[in-house]
Amino acid sequence: MKTFVFVLCTLISSLFINAQKTQGATITVTIDNIVNDEGKVIIALHSNETFMRGEGIMSQESTITDGKVEFTFEGVPVGTYAIMALHDANNNNTMDYEANGMPKESYGMSGNEMTMGPPSFEMAKFNVTDEDLEFNIRF
Repeated sequence: MKTFVFVLCTLISSLFINAQKTQGATITVTIDNIVNDEGKVIIALHSNETFMRGEGIMSQESTITDGKVEFTFEGVPVGTYAIMALHDANNNNTMDYEANGMPKESYGMSGNEMTMGPPSFEMAKFNVTDEDLEFNIRF
């Protein structure tokens, strides 16, 4: 009887331990150079297929406190991704542009490369394995 109780307790314990384990990696993103606290920051995790084509695989938004926001994407499967972030200063859920096509609102992406013209997936991509990742994106 003692053996049965021991095996049952061990089985139940292992179920709880496995239930706590998140599948996939956790990606933490910090943006700490936002020029003001107006509006919000919208951020999205993209695959090559979704990059610059609308909504990403996972997205979040946050208000800004003291020029800083932090986001966490959990359970990200192994693969190649890019992150894009927008300071939506006027809360209209879209990037606003000048008449000449230049963005009115700040944005950034993983890789932190800023060039003339639209961003590319190649500039922003990174690989996700089973290791957690941290990024600091600059606007």
